[in-house]
Amino acid sequence: MIRIKLSILAVFFMVMQVYAQKIILGATPVYQKKALSLDEVNILSSFYHQEGIHSGVTGGIGTEKLSDYANVINVKLSRYNDKGKKFIYGGEIGVDYYTSASSDKIDTRVSSASSSDVRVYPSLNFKVEDLKKKTGIGGNLAFSKEYDYMSIGGGLNFNKTSKDENTEFNVRGNAFFDTYTQFVPSEFRTQLNNNPRGEGKGNIGNAPRNSFDLSMSLSRVMTKRFQMSLTFDLAYQKGMLSTPFHRVYFEDNNLKRELLPGSRFKIPMSVRANYFVGEKVIIRSFYRYYQDDWDIKSHTLQLELPVKISSLISVSPMYRYYQQQGTKYFAPYKGHQGTEEFFTSDYDLSGFQSNYYGVNIRCTPFKTFHNLFSLSELGIRAGKYDRSDGLSSGIVALHVQFRGI
Repeated sequence: MIRIKLSILAVFFMVMQVYAQKIILGATPVYQKKALSLDEVNILSSFYHQEGIHSGVTGGIGTEKLSDYANVINVKLSRYNDKGKKFIYGGEIGVDYYTSASSDKIDTRVSSASSSDVRVYPSLNFKVEDLKKKTGIGGNLAFSKEYDYMSIGGGLNFNKTSKDENTEFNVRGNAFFDTYTQFVPSEFRTQLNNNPRGEGKGNIGNAPRNSFDLSMSLSRVMTKRFQMSLTFDLAYQKGMLSTPFHRVYFEDNNLKRELLPGSRFKIPMSVRANYFVGEKVIIRSFYRYYQDDWDIKSHTLQLELPVKISSLISVSPMYRYYQQQGTKYFAPYKGHQGTEEFFTSDYDLSGFQSNYYGVNIRCTPFKTFHNLFSLSELGIRAGKYDRSDGLSSGIVALHVQFRGI
């Protein structure tokens, strides 16, 4: 019932990378039809736990304790035709189970149904690469369902690589159409006595939340050792952007439910640079600037240093710094005035700084099984996250990859 909004979770799902299969084209290329074959199978399992004292459910005070167990399986298939085209088919299924002490406080009298929940999120994707023209076009469909939230979405993408294969341009667009069941805190349920849909359930019906985003990126190999990429995004949300079970306490002790504007426009921009120091060391850097029309502005700086310990094992320590200017609609517990139009005590929308320290250990055994597939990668990633408002979390993830032969 509660959506895990911390961006730290996204760091770990980045280990599920899709590695494109490369084909060397001669002066007079000849293409042969190939049957559908298995390219990759990725399996990811992770455990995430957080502690904090500023739950939005209880008005900016109270426990934020939460644990999440996530499992994802990703499969990639491909085939070629005799016209120089590669067809790529992908599918993914994810299942999360979480327990949340904070969302259990939606109902102050009995344990809420939201104290634990399961989220299921399958997706499909398809892409056609023209190996002669060095272009690719594809699409994706996604679905997500949990106790009070359902999302259906999809998108299209296009990429073009230069003749010398040193430059690549990508553009993608996505749209998500969500339905939010508006569960409210127990103090407000007396207002539902005359509403048969809400009586005894704690909800006041469904509300839409639609999201649209457009992303453009340009990547280039600058030298044999140095690579860069630039990304520019536009995102727009409209609908129920408030969390209906978040309480807000005012200076005069009045109690209301969180209320935020019904639209939000976001502009993130980022640059990524990788430098190959030698055969065994890479410096990976990333910077992102973000702002939106809720007056949130943020800066993200990330450094990663993959080091090849042996022919099979590499270790990648990583550090990420994040600084955020909070929205004008935020105030802490009993910090809001009754004249305000919009109000929230959700500390995810406040001003704060955070530090994340992590390490990824990767092994590439390439062990073959019956000439059918190979165990191509084993990885474990762990990290610690600390935020200036007292929120802290830890996560560990295991990644296993198989490749077809």
